[in-house]
Amino acid sequence: MSKAKRAEASYEGVLPVLKPPGFTSHDVVAKARRLLGMKRIGHTGTLDPQVTGVLPLCLGRATRVVEYIQELPKEYEAELTIGYATDTEDWTGQVTAQVERAELSREQLLEVLQRFVGSIEQVPPMYSAVRVDGKRLYELARQGQEVERTARTVQIYRLELLHSELELDHPKVRFRVLCSKGTYIRTLCVDIGRALGYPSVMSELVRTSTGQIALERCLSLPDIERLVQAGELEQHLIPTDQAIAHLPKLQVDAAAALHASQGKTIRVAAAATAEDDAGTSGLVRLYNEDGTFLGIFDNQPEQHGQWRLQPEKVFV
Repeated sequence: MSKAKRAEASYEGVLPVLKPPGFTSHDVVAKARRLLGMKRIGHTGTLDPQVTGVLPLCLGRATRVVEYIQELPKEYEAELTIGYATDTEDWTGQVTAQVERAELSREQLLEVLQRFVGSIEQVPPMYSAVRVDGKRLYELARQGQEVERTARTVQIYRLELLHSELELDHPKVRFRVLCSKGTYIRTLCVDIGRALGYPSVMSELVRTSTGQIALERCLSLPDIERLVQAGELEQHLIPTDQAIAHLPKLQVDAAAALHASQGKTIRVAAAATAEDDAGTSGLVRLYNEDGTFLGIFDNQPEQHGQWRLQPEKVFV
């Protein structure tokens, strides 16, 4: 086996990276490939270059669970500046509107923030990777074009005011938000400002968690380089099955586990699948009696108390 193949097989799991400013998500992947000496790496959710924070990277076979991690809720801490707007909806763009002074009270602010909790509609910003007629919106925006975009429904699970400086001519508001995949925090900031009656921009953004992977657990790129050189990186990886712990855990006996590991559909009695999650319908993490992770299976009920487990991703 070549050195490249040995390196490719040496890491498996999820590497929680602290993305630095100035890097695209693809830049981080490229840097990690050089540091780890492996090609099979995928990121779990794009961050704009100026945004920092949690960027989980899936290594080796863990790249097969990227789609499940991408679907998890994300938490951010954002700063909103009220009083001017830009073409990019953040602090990096060209100013398109401005007022000398924005007057508002804390009570107004709190009332408006609560309007955005729950299911909301967002129009994707022109400076985004959304495709319209086969072209990325940001490509059209750079050509000076603006096209009609279809609103999308996203979920804001929690929106918490952290700090505000309302005495400024252009007030600054810091908030924490837990939201669904596909939420544009830039657009959320603009929409909050519009509800307050002023142009506004997102002036800072940090992703503080992806699912259960929090900022405190993340490693900087220099940390990763040091740990690779010391041969200690592996102990900082999140095992693949733990990174998708939002999926219920089911266990099967040895005979069923053998068939599952061969990629076969298996049928079991509900009582045999798990202690806590017996009878759970939908995607599950499947394990044998020894606790070995077998893969992701779709668990569906059949007649006479039987359940059918259809393989989605087999890991053994």
